Amino acid sequence: MKYGLELEQNIFTPWRLSYVSYDLLKKELKTRQLDHEWNEKDEREFDLMMDNELSKVYDFINAKLTEIDARILYCERTIQTLQKNPTMASGTNYEIMDEALTEILFDVNDLSRFTRVNFTAIQKLLKKHDKWTHRDMKQAYVSKLRQKPLDKQRFDVAIIYISALHDICRNQGKQSFGNNASGGDQNAFERATAKYWIHPDNITEVKSIIMLHLPVLIFDKDKKYEPADSAISSVYFDNPKYDLYTGRLQRDEGAEAIRYRWYGDTNSKSIFIERKTHHASWLNGSSVKDRFRLDESQVNAFTTGQLTADDIANNLRQKKMDPAAVNDIHFIANGVQTSFRKKRLEPMLRVFYSRTAFQLPDNQRLRISLDTDLTFIREDHLDGQPRRQQKNSRNTNWRRNDVGIDAPFSHVPEKDVLRFPYAVLETKLQTHLGQEPPQWLTSLVESHLVHEVPRFSKYLHGACHFYRTRLPLLPWWLAEMNVDIRKPRDQNIGLTRSRSFKPLIDGQYRRAMIEEKQKAAQEAVVNLLSDKSTLAESSSAAVKPLPQPVTPSKDYTVVNVPPPPPPRRSEKLSASHYMKRLLPQESPHRQSTEEPKRFKVKVRAEPKTFFANERTFISWLQFCALLLTVALNLMNFAPDDSTRVVVLSACIAIYALYRFEKRAWMINNQIDGRYDDLWGPAILCVLLVIALIVSFKCVAMLDHTD
Repeated sequence: MKYGLELEQNIFTPWRLSYVSYDLLKKELKTRQLDHEWNEKDEREFDLMMDNELSKVYDFINAKLTEIDARILYCERTIQTLQKNPTMASGTNYEIMDEALTEILFDVNDLSRFTRVNFTAIQKLLKKHDKWTHRDMKQAYVSKLRQKPLDKQRFDVAIIYISALHDICRNQGKQSFGNNASGGDQNAFERATAKYWIHPDNITEVKSIIMLHLPVLIFDKDKKYEPADSAISSVYFDNPKYDLYTGRLQRDEGAEAIRYRWYGDTNSKSIFIERKTHHASWLNGSSVKDRFRLDESQVNAFTTGQLTADDIANNLRQKKMDPAAVNDIHFIANGVQTSFRKKRLEPMLRVFYSRTAFQLPDNQRLRISLDTDLTFIREDHLDGQPRRQQKNSRNTNWRRNDVGIDAPFSHVPEKDVLRFPYAVLETKLQTHLGQEPPQWLTSLVESHLVHEVPRFSKYLHGACHFYRTRLPLLPWWLAEMNVDIRKPRDQNIGLTRSRSFKPLIDGQYRRAMIEEKQKAAQEAVVNLLSDKSTLAESSSAAVKPLPQPVTPSKDYTVVNVPPPPPPRRSEKLSASHYMKRLLPQESPHRQSTEEPKRFKVKVRAEPKTFFANERTFISWLQFCALLLTVALNLMNFAPDDSTRVVVLSACIAIYALYRFEKRAWMINNQIDGRYDDLWGPAILCVLLVIALIVSFKCVAMLDHTD
């Protein structure tokens, strides 16, 4: 699709006049070159038109951001007023503020799309200009894009403030309490984890959808949120043989991943030593992630072994820490240093990203994280270039000193940096509590907004990029990097607008969606109460006293009721037989005639399904080759029979190709039907037996002739 048509489809009608005049500038490029050869005057005039378009877009974005900030501030003050005045704090008022925040959230999403679409349009125009005029305007325009950056517009702060206010409205003025930073023991439960890639065009929309159902997890609510608070940096360790890389890729028993992690800027004094173990032997085969904290000044000494696990434990005991926690930290530190010594680990790769986490406070049943600005930076010295030299010293540091958190790290040499083109969405569900994914999450991960990548690993991806020639194995998802993960948009999924530009969530108005949730909750309560009443009635009937035997009197006559006749031999002698005879049969018109509903569930075809189809096809071709071998042997004895066998083998090969293509079509289109072959194997066996009989017959005739 040409970008002009794509731009027209993505235009938000109320803001149409503020978009880049893409068609007009493109037409100027063409018409000027048709009239005459491109000259300096044309260059100056086109440069002026580009400047006007860039200024128009940039000023509109700033004006909208100022407007959004003012609307958020107004909502915040109104909510504070409702909290301070109980007489005004009604559910209706909080719903009104919730709808106002939803409208702001939609404007943020539209502004994010507006920014990306216009930035891409300017890049396309610069590329066409350089291609048609043979001049280098794109490089000269870099300084102007730095002064008015469209690619660095961040909406995270606005989304987080909206999330906090939305959470207050959802709780009717009560703020969520709980220690967000703790989150309990991360290793005390089993988690079902799934990972997805998100195209930059859909990042803000996905954040907004999740935020409508889960609040943004803020670790320090007393501190004003800043973009640096979402920064996470990790330095991964490995050896020149890449043993840790290979173990994690092959998912070997006991495979480790060791990293040093810190949050925020490089000035952070807290460094977390983390170790992830696949099927740990000390936990009966369960996978575990454990960590402990060190001061930044202690990290080099710990890495070289000067600061031992015993020293760390003694320091913690002097601080009166819980003995059980001290023992756990000693166990982790000792295990990490043992791996350092035996495997000769050294810093290999730094991974940086900005994380937005979504989770209810003190509730880890469901946690979602969205990582953006994912960047990989080399930390090793394997190519002979020192990268981790300490300042004013010949010793090496555990990390580079020239890299901070200023993504996209333009000052780092291109050979040392890899910028990942997508965001990474990760969902974690507590499976040991029977937690099922909510319907909105299922709808999101099955939509056009995300692209599932099972078992994606940040370290494995970065390592296979920088050290590909030294690695024996590569991850499977590398082939996905060459595929456009964007999919056709589903109008009933995500954040859209009606014809009157009202916000729609999954094709519904927000009020209708809330009413559906309330109705579903009420029905669930009614069903629960009815189940309880039914259970109570059945239990009361079970304990109901048996009727007393009737004694004969003058008013009553005792009649002995004969037992039911014995069953026929064809009938089974069971309690159900007597119950059917004693209980009244239900009339036909009372029986339910409703057919059970069938639901279609979207299932993603795994790559191994296609490989199995290919293996089946290759097996058929092997039998065809066997028949051809028999035919070649028959050519020396019975040319006519050999011709028949060759024709039969060719027919079988064509039939195998037909079955292969049909199965592939059924898998791609998720067709319900038989994937097995009823007649093919039987016919193949019969033909093979016939070929062998003919071969033996020819040999016997030859012997008889001799």
